[in-house]
Amino acid sequence: MVDTLVIGEALIDIVRPVDGQPQEYVGGSPLNVAIGLARLQHPARLAAYLADDAYGELIIGHLAADDVPLVEGSLGAQRTPTAMATLDETGSATYEFDLAWDLPYPLPGDVGHLHTGSIAAALQPGAEKVAAAMLAARDHATVSFDPNPRPTLIGAAHEVRAGLEQLIGYSDVVKASDEDIAWLYGSDADPAQVLALWGQLGPSLVVMTRGGDGALLHVSSTGQTVSVAGRSVSVVDTVGAGDSFQSGLLSGLLDAGLLGSADARDRLRRADLSQLRPAVDRAIETSAITVSRAGANPPTRAELG
Repeated sequence: MVDTLVIGEALIDIVRPVDGQPQEYVGGSPLNVAIGLARLQHPARLAAYLADDAYGELIIGHLAADDVPLVEGSLGAQRTPTAMATLDETGSATYEFDLAWDLPYPLPGDVGHLHTGSIAAALQPGAEKVAAAMLAARDHATVSFDPNPRPTLIGAAHEVRAGLEQLIGYSDVVKASDEDIAWLYGSDADPAQVLALWGQLGPSLVVMTRGGDGALLHVSSTGQTVSVAGRSVSVVDTVGAGDSFQSGLLSGLLDAGLLGSADARDRLRRADLSQLRPAVDRAIETSAITVSRAGANPPTRAELG
């Protein structure tokens, strides 16, 4: 089994519904991806930055329930981060964060795949160390990236665009939402053109999620850009939906032998649409299950159809 290292924030989501009392859930985009991979039976470790406090203990317990270990050194923050998620009538969430991000400890090198993104890839001082880890991992592992920008924390689009594009260039697989792309390049940007641009920077597969409308995927080797339909489900909330999509996508690619080593990178570069489409289908399925229940609660492999 390929061992995956996920780098990024772990925090407590305080979800405030339209009606009712706020509820607390363990969250953070990278943490959600690590949990999602573990539930799909892919070993994963999380390199984070939290504190040895009550919220930190809650996160550690949550990870332990799915056999996701924290990388040694992750408990160095002054306090464990939080994110206030305010839901609207449709179940969509907007976030306010209280966190700091750093990576002041060595990372394990014995991994076959590295995934990162979100706040960890753009918020200093840790972002610079994340970029170095991505570049170093390419010698022996595949790399995936989810920009998942948080404007309230990282600044304006023009200030971070070049840095995020550099990280895209370090990656083999990139996933972003339609909202991410609209924020980075403007609401008038053509998503297909953006995916093609990103494909030219380095990744073999680029995927844009479109909520309930499914996804748009771009295969760099062939230049194909294909739309994949979503699934109709009753939405409870969208917390963790994109992260569940990410873990489902990586799971499908890992199962296909297209991630996990330098040799897998070569196979991924040669893969055509027929080889990549099943992973996107799995990603849509895992995301659909997640939005049908409260909080960031990705499915197990047994729950997949």
